[in-house]
Amino acid sequence: MVDKPKILFVCDSRETVDRVLGSSADNYDVVLASNPMRGLAHLSREDFDGVYVSKDYLKQAFDVGRFLQNEQILDGMPDGVVLLDSENSILWANGQVRLWSGQENLLGANFYSALGSPEILGPDFCPFHTALATGTASSSTLRADDHRYFHVHAAPVREDGGPPRHLIVTVRDVSLEMLQQQKLAAIHQAGMELADLTPDELFQMSVRERIELLKSNILHYTKDLLNFEVVEIRLLDAKTGRLEPLLAVGMEEEAANRVLFAQPQNNGVTGFVAATGKSYLCEDTTEDPLYLSGALGAKSSLTVPLALHDDVIGTFNVESPEPRAFSESDLQFLEIFTRDVAVALNTLELLVAEKASTAAESVEQIHAAVALPVDEILGEAVNLMERYIGHEPEVVERLQRILRHARDIKQVIQSVGQKMTPVQAHPQPLPFERRPALVNRRVLLVDEDNTVRSAGHALLERYGCVVETAPNGAQAVFMVRNMLPEGGYDVVIADIRLPDFSGYDFMLKLREIMNTDTVPLILMTGFGYDPGHSIVKSRQAGLQAVLYKPFRLDQLLDTVEQVIGVSGSVQT
Repeated sequence: MVDKPKILFVCDSRETVDRVLGSSADNYDVVLASNPMRGLAHLSREDFDGVYVSKDYLKQAFDVGRFLQNEQILDGMPDGVVLLDSENSILWANGQVRLWSGQENLLGANFYSALGSPEILGPDFCPFHTALATGTASSSTLRADDHRYFHVHAAPVREDGGPPRHLIVTVRDVSLEMLQQQKLAAIHQAGMELADLTPDELFQMSVRERIELLKSNILHYTKDLLNFEVVEIRLLDAKTGRLEPLLAVGMEEEAANRVLFAQPQNNGVTGFVAATGKSYLCEDTTEDPLYLSGALGAKSSLTVPLALHDDVIGTFNVESPEPRAFSESDLQFLEIFTRDVAVALNTLELLVAEKASTAAESVEQIHAAVALPVDEILGEAVNLMERYIGHEPEVVERLQRILRHARDIKQVIQSVGQKMTPVQAHPQPLPFERRPALVNRRVLLVDEDNTVRSAGHALLERYGCVVETAPNGAQAVFMVRNMLPEGGYDVVIADIRLPDFSGYDFMLKLREIMNTDTVPLILMTGFGYDPGHSIVKSRQAGLQAVLYKPFRLDQLLDTVEQVIGVSGSVQT
């Protein structure tokens, strides 16, 4: 039996076929498609001897023809491409989509079903409906059951005489990026939880107990989150340059106890990393001249510096029995994790080789290291909140949590610092003038000079004040506005010449946002320096106090107490 010629008719009715072929219609195998898109679906899966297109569909057919000319290119793309109708049914799919679905023939299949009914993560939870309804492109992210993520972009196909009825959808596998983001978030969270204890809990623990807790947490996250089984951590003794072992799991005993120094030669990879501050990826231990044997049978290693404020304080080393086992992603993940490890070590005072002389000195040293960075966190969070207030409540809520946590850091550090200083190292305390009016008072210090802001922390926190700082007037305004629901700052101390405000203009701005004529403001200025007559105008507008630089500590304390006395009662 001879096969009949197969002809595709793109038209709206069978009558057109009969009119064109007449009495010879029975001599052909006719396939009818109601529009060019349906015709494209047939052409992608069947062979035809001829194609007839009704004049009503010529323009659409021309567009489809151009699509067909590129079909071979589309079919070989690493991204997926599908043509959908208004019911999300597949009219054509390239090879990548067929590969992801595990099906060779997807004609007529539902798009979501073909990908295993993935969850739509947004931002548009109905991207195909949106694209058809609005006539504009829409995008979203899908999560499949097999831990795969797809980004879909739906573009409507323009059709004359009516709304779009078809979509061209591109699909990109973003699993690696999404998993990277999730792992980065998990690593950051793990870093924050390394020494996550309340002040009361820390108070009840000895230095040794805190060390063991931190080591346990580091090991837990290194194994369960980073999937590294062999771990070695060494801390740098700044006086001797020796790298003292802190934690070693999976290492040979001889290697774990090996004496190493922070030197680029003759001290292995660990000594090189500690000396240079650069991470080191050893892809094959048998070929690397720097590598010294560590774990039994190790074929590759990854070593990164433990760094705090750009200073190397130790090393973090992981090893594997497989050559080239570590990737650039592993390097990135470990570097991020070790930043938090270094902060946790510093917070718990595990790096101190000599005993602190007094609890107060320990706390002040820690405050000196972290006060301004914490203030920067506060400032950045408040700046972001200003941008999202009224638009993204969830983002604002998360930023408010960051602010609360950042403000808790100082109190935690103070409690930890007092607890970790050995009792036998405490000398008799020096005479100390108590200032009850300053205890727990919130002070905002605004000055462009880092030295002034650091001094504000050192001087006022010694007397129980809770000090925050800002480098300019705009950030200070945001911080004041953010603090109002908490009762506001008790005192604001600002330089008369800020980068973006004069002292007088800053005072007017505070009056506006605090909705009061009397603001607890102290302006600082050098003797005889009053650009724009800010002091005069501010005094006329109700300024409470002025400090003339340089001033003595007692002058600062007296002035702060004076302003507090005007604006509120003594805190107990």
